[in-house]
Amino acid sequence: MTLPTKMQAMVLTRHGDLDAYAWHEDWPVPVPAAGDVLVEVGATGLNNTDVNTRTGWYSKAVTQATTGGAYAEVGEEDPAWGGSPIHFPRIQGADVCGRVVAVGEGVDPARIGERVITDNWLRDADDLGNLDKTGYYGSERDGGYAQFATMPGRNALAVNSALSDAELATFSCSYSTAEGMLERAHVTAADTVLVPGASGGVGGALVQLAKRRGARVISMASEAKHAAVATLGPDRILPRAPANLRGALGDERVTVVADITGGPQFSAFIEVLERGGRYTCSGAIAGPVVDLDLRTLYLKDLTFTGSTVIGPQVMPNLIRYIEEGAIKPVLAATYPLRDLRAAQTAFIAKEHTGNIVVIP
Repeated sequence: MTLPTKMQAMVLTRHGDLDAYAWHEDWPVPVPAAGDVLVEVGATGLNNTDVNTRTGWYSKAVTQATTGGAYAEVGEEDPAWGGSPIHFPRIQGADVCGRVVAVGEGVDPARIGERVITDNWLRDADDLGNLDKTGYYGSERDGGYAQFATMPGRNALAVNSALSDAELATFSCSYSTAEGMLERAHVTAADTVLVPGASGGVGGALVQLAKRRGARVISMASEAKHAAVATLGPDRILPRAPANLRGALGDERVTVVADITGGPQFSAFIEVLERGGRYTCSGAIAGPVVDLDLRTLYLKDLTFTGSTVIGPQVMPNLIRYIEEGAIKPVLAATYPLRDLRAAQTAFIAKEHTGNIVVIP
């Protein structure tokens, strides 16, 4: 195909509110460098990293819950996920599904035409396991909020599936984040896993992937979303914020809490863990600053794990699960890329159950 030289793109110009985005009709189509592929974007999923990076929420100067709006103070030195600045202008959007339309030097031209989804973690080719040499697609380099995007060839993973581009664009962030959490917590069929925020993209993925491991799963979500959450197969569904979590659980023995919410319920999550239990966290949308009684941590022999950078084997495993039909997408809504601001507004307000995707 003859590739255009200009494209439509939604470009982030600074940290701030939704007006930090600028729509362009004539942004240059990127050229794949050595080792890169050029992907014609079919769909790109939204995730919390996009919102939090836009607003600068990752800065330690921000102590409140994710709001999606501008904050009064954002540290200049630590506004992105890695605790360092990013460069503007930046095209965000990590969760890409599309087709390879060109390749850079050193990439097999036979890859042209491949349908791919992204592995979002940008690793050092010579040191794949080094967390300090890891970046995030759409943060440390331009991503998929555009008609075309380049990425390292190793980050464009071939997928053979009857699912739509929009459905496939729900997997890269939500499901890899969830699988990374479950791996860090060593979840097995012997566990009972409590999943707060089960109606969101990561929460829904946690339910499915924990069930795939054979675990018993107790999800938490607002009652209006219980019917949708039930389709994911949890063993029980509790209200989003019961006044007495221990009482709501009854005789359940929770061995793992897989949490992306944090906030005022954090202490209750820790209190209900069994002795020797594990708490794993990959988000704090309800608030990043929490109360912890250290006596609970050490007297109950608990293990806490943070989970951000996933291992390089996670996405290939997820591709296999997708192709086998072992996991299903939870696509809540699609928006035109031009309407990214409206899509993020709906995402932040949790208007939908599952993932939101934008289409160029």
